[in-house]
Amino acid sequence: MAISTAGRNRRTVNFLKTIYFDTPEWTPCAVSLLPATWIRYREQLEEVVLAHPRIFPDHVAGSRDYDAIEDPMYELGRRTDCWGTVWDNVERGMASYPYSFPLRDWADLPSYVPPDPLLDDVFGPRDWNAVRRELADAKRRGELAVGGGLQHGFMYMRLFYLRDFENLMLDIATEDPRLWQLVDIVEGYNSAVIRKYLAMGAECVSLGDDLGLQRSLPMSPTTWRKAIKPSYERMLRPCREAGIPVFLHTDGHVLEIIPDLIEVGVRLLNPQIRANGLEGLREMARGKVALNQDLDRQLFPFATPREIEDHIGTVFEGLHLPEGGLMLIAECAPDVPLDNIDAICTALENVCRPPEPGV
Repeated sequence: MAISTAGRNRRTVNFLKTIYFDTPEWTPCAVSLLPATWIRYREQLEEVVLAHPRIFPDHVAGSRDYDAIEDPMYELGRRTDCWGTVWDNVERGMASYPYSFPLRDWADLPSYVPPDPLLDDVFGPRDWNAVRRELADAKRRGELAVGGGLQHGFMYMRLFYLRDFENLMLDIATEDPRLWQLVDIVEGYNSAVIRKYLAMGAECVSLGDDLGLQRSLPMSPTTWRKAIKPSYERMLRPCREAGIPVFLHTDGHVLEIIPDLIEVGVRLLNPQIRANGLEGLREMARGKVALNQDLDRQLFPFATPREIEDHIGTVFEGLHLPEGGLMLIAECAPDVPLDNIDAICTALENVCRPPEPGV
């Protein structure tokens, strides 16, 4: 195991044993509740959370402000990020979408001024002193010091946040030389942020980039390896050299490039079950990379509690290994009924067997 477990709390030790295939005590699991879900259900949702302390071990009764939103991407209205992309939000508590693209016209590239990675965060200045405190505090609590600092969609998606999706696809297909200028700009920003986190003591790096579409990659695997993979290889090289594990969230169909993601340094992958299929993930990922497996969020709003129990049990049985390498996570949007959220929690408790809080 590359990271020492000395001084870690029990949940962190179990997490590390899971990602390093070192026979964890239980299968880590979590339920993610979107801000919009709290806004809709309020006290009723807190009752469900309090009924499942093994899933929500850190929740304190009465501590949740149901209307609070920390991430500006979940607030209503339009806002411009440090890259110049304009984001629009039409439902408070749900994610924004890119509305306007600063480099839709290549004519704007010569005058484009990119953000400074050491000064500019997505929607404001970077506070590296706060980052240093957060990393140190995590270590004092016996937790992993996780380095992030990059918006979801940090590389491939950032390119189409700048160019617009259709333009980017044409750029890649025609191998427009201006695209490689833009790749260098985005890659340079990301690399500087990653190196800064490592210098400040981050013990792992967590990233997000939706590389797939619902049924396929947006380009052939060969094209992905030519256009996108080299940047991943260069950006994550310091992590590989330092033995720092990389956690990657990526939505969409990514089966064909899972070996490439492992090769560039991804140790914990967060793929979608519906887009990739259970059999595909068994073949391409099981036992080869740790999975923080995203359960079927497209099923949750419409399923019965029994169907949810069957789904979670099937995924667990299909991907679980005694030596580890599996976590399960369920994201619940406001269209998921409360009874189904409760059923998700119960099913995860039954198959993953997380301990009681404080144990």
